[in-house]
Amino acid sequence: MGRDVDRAAFSREDRVRYRQKVRRCLDVFALMLDDFGFDADRPMTGLEIELNLVDPAAEPAMRNEEILAAIADPLFQTELGQFNLELNASPRLISGGGFADYERNLLGSLNRANERAARSDTRIVLVGILPTLTERHLVAENLSTNERYLVLNDQIVGARGEDIELDIRGVERLRTHNDSIAPEAACTSLQFHLQVAPDSFADYWNASQAIAGAQVAVGANSPFLYGRQLWAETRIALFEQATDTRPDELKAQGVRPRVWFGERWITSIFDLFEENVRYFPPLLPICESEDPVEVLHAGGVPELAELRLHNGTVYRWNRPVYDIMNGRPHLRVENRVLPAGPTVVDMLANAAFYFGLVRGLAEADRPIWSQLTFSSAEENFHAAARRGMDAVLHWPRLGEVPVTTLVLDVLLPIAAAGLDGFGVAPRERDRLLNIIEQRCRTGRNGAVWQTATVWSTERHRGLDRPAALHHMLQRYAELQRTNEPVHTWPID
Repeated sequence: MGRDVDRAAFSREDRVRYRQKVRRCLDVFALMLDDFGFDADRPMTGLEIELNLVDPAAEPAMRNEEILAAIADPLFQTELGQFNLELNASPRLISGGGFADYERNLLGSLNRANERAARSDTRIVLVGILPTLTERHLVAENLSTNERYLVLNDQIVGARGEDIELDIRGVERLRTHNDSIAPEAACTSLQFHLQVAPDSFADYWNASQAIAGAQVAVGANSPFLYGRQLWAETRIALFEQATDTRPDELKAQGVRPRVWFGERWITSIFDLFEENVRYFPPLLPICESEDPVEVLHAGGVPELAELRLHNGTVYRWNRPVYDIMNGRPHLRVENRVLPAGPTVVDMLANAAFYFGLVRGLAEADRPIWSQLTFSSAEENFHAAARRGMDAVLHWPRLGEVPVTTLVLDVLLPIAAAGLDGFGVAPRERDRLLNIIEQRCRTGRNGAVWQTATVWSTERHRGLDRPAALHHMLQRYAELQRTNEPVHTWPID
């Protein structure tokens, strides 16, 4: 939900009007899918990276407005917490040397931002959950001051009607509660965007759902929260719980959560937008003046603002996106399952694995979703979040298989073929997919490095958990600046 709002309260009339407008937008969207010219000739990609700010002691630095002003770059924006920023890479094709262009631009942007932040004794860290966060940091007072975050907090907490409970059982257990959505700010993610044609959207979304487990397993980088070791990718459980608008009674009734994997394979992007309208009450009932029917009949491109805003408050792990660029509408799959970090090259390896694999599966003669049940895909996703590189996933014709074996023997060749389909230069394809391969062969991703380093520090240096986490994060930040992939990082 990236737009600004300036309404702190909504009337009953606002909600009725908004619901009617959303349904009107949905009807127009259905008409557009039938015969409108969507931009799909050259499949553009995009990346969004959420960032953490820390001080010299590796504590969260609640200074995003100050740092954002110092950076003075429109590619950087605020995020939910005052210790968060977001970097939006310029969209591009990945054919040829597209990934190398991403790498140069991201490194340049982050280096410039770090130089400006350093003047305020602050640095940027790319990690799924900042390991030194504690309950005293994740409070309503540390939400960003942008009005949209404050209104969203009020609406989610108000819809729930009680404190938000966190109960995550992993290697250790965390059970606590909060009176705001501030814990969501701990979830710093890496998001991929892939532009697709309307008639192939369902294939790409289904494929994205099918591979979410494998993505999370090899890319996990969020093992600690509030000083406890929980899941390999704790961010998944935290995000699902920190934005849950349902009290226990609604959960028992089977009401869908707003952070949602989904419940079925789809045949059209319309299925997802229609589910959003049918299942989820509006959080931000803000209406614009546009009449989408009139715009469409006049030969224009409807903004569908209400439908897009509503879509932005349903947090699917693979989200459908309708957007307009240079006067032409297009559709995107927004893949949201991965954490930020550990390095830029690690994130681009994750990108190459995703873009290649999703294309390879979406264009396969026999769709993977005709062989894998949707419930198995969801179980794979949560098993991977819990166990990371040690996860065992279900896969057609293989049954239960270690994720590293699945990736090495089955998924990497598909990803390589998919990247060839995009026209990625062979050198870039091999360089980035080799990082995924080496993670599987060494058994080391970001989560493994973090937990092994903390364990080693506790055992060999005699530090307690908080001190070990601070030491680990300082070392993590040093190694991150080298841009060497995490599987090569020493544990010391």
